[in-house]
Amino acid sequence: MEEDNIAVGLDIGTTKIVAMIGRKNEYGKVEILGIGRTKSLGVHRGVVNNITQTIQSIQQAIQQAEANSGIEVKGVTVGIAGQHIRSLQHSDYITRNDVEEVIEDDDIDNLCNQVHKLVMLPGEEIIHVLPQEYKVDGQSEIMEPRGMSGGRLEANFHVVVGQISSIRNIGRCVKNSGLELNGMTLEPLASANSVLSQEEKEAGVALIDIGGGTTDLAIFKDGIIRHTAVIPLGGNVITEDIKEGCSIIEKQAELLKVKFGSAWPGENKENEIVSIPGLRGRDPKEISLKNLSKVIHYRAVEIIDQVYLEIKNYGHDEQKKKLIAGIVITGGGAQLKHLKQLVEYVTGMDTRIGYPNEYLAGETDKEIASPLYATAVGLVMDGLERKAFDKAERLEQEEQEHMEATGEPAESAMNYNDDEITEDSSERDENKGIPEQPNQPARPSRNVVEKWFDKLKDFLDNAE
Repeated sequence: MEEDNIAVGLDIGTTKIVAMIGRKNEYGKVEILGIGRTKSLGVHRGVVNNITQTIQSIQQAIQQAEANSGIEVKGVTVGIAGQHIRSLQHSDYITRNDVEEVIEDDDIDNLCNQVHKLVMLPGEEIIHVLPQEYKVDGQSEIMEPRGMSGGRLEANFHVVVGQISSIRNIGRCVKNSGLELNGMTLEPLASANSVLSQEEKEAGVALIDIGGGTTDLAIFKDGIIRHTAVIPLGGNVITEDIKEGCSIIEKQAELLKVKFGSAWPGENKENEIVSIPGLRGRDPKEISLKNLSKVIHYRAVEIIDQVYLEIKNYGHDEQKKKLIAGIVITGGGAQLKHLKQLVEYVTGMDTRIGYPNEYLAGETDKEIASPLYATAVGLVMDGLERKAFDKAERLEQEEQEHMEATGEPAESAMNYNDDEITEDSSERDENKGIPEQPNQPARPSRNVVEKWFDKLKDFLDNAE
């Protein structure tokens, strides 16, 4: 039985589908209870193109995870990715009627809802509306406007847009696999949450998640997401190049890439050769590792160049937008030998490999703390946050019902933080209208992403 403090992340990738079950331990770290991994069939460059095959792959991954953990999976948090994802910057404002009243969650919701009215291209819909800095009556660079007074509330937004048909297809696959859709998250954001530290996000960092079909980019500065992009090239094109260049089958090309591949041709000597078994009794084929590295190198440089162009488009060259923490590479493609050195050479930026081990419990299997599972770990973390938020809402509702029935505050408390909820309701009534102190963060409001997600769930329910 799936418990209240357990979440399941489902990473539907081009080459693999991963189901990961996790929970938060007493130290606030994520403990992985079970994992299932199957070959992804029916997904091309992050987009579902065969629903039946995708459903089968999802079910197999879920069954493996259930067998490993002994937990029955009911609902999942799924990642959205694919070449159809794009992002844009947008500024908007609202005029408030009562200047004396402090700015509350409703004002911010109204502002975000206004952004959702932007006219998109046919078939596109806004997925995420991520506020950056706010302005109140012209006063700029405000990170938290709640509790302030003002007539005009403005904000800069990072808006993520995607093809609604592709997102609905992912929803259908999950639903038809017999699972509940608990949440959807943009995969670059999930990966970023699992491999980046808060210090890196503050200093400025570019996360490059190299998957099988696509390469995802997420740029953070001053702790805020500034830019996202999806490049329709990943590890699969490198495998395809090896297959064509060496005249071998795809399975052999993938093995060659993983075992002997390098993104730096200078590392291999001219006489280093690997022998590939011939097909159906044919003679073995000898392949030079130097030539293999050259094939990988040219395609890897092309991918890095496209990513670097996006980083420059963000404005990395400007002093104010400089990414001090450099680049973090993660995903299955990050395991390619000497890729870190190649990224540093092409971009001139400090680079490290991103492992999702900072937020994982100490006894976690080394294989799970691999760049390959960065997105899945991030989705589990997102699912746990959603459950904590739902628990907060539920306790608040119970407290309200208790107040209405008895006229007295409930004894159980409600003070929200990352791990638990505790806050004295009587104190909250006394302090109504007074801005909360910095050391007592406000419980996050139900944002437009959640409302959009509810709309998607309704659509899927009615489509049956």
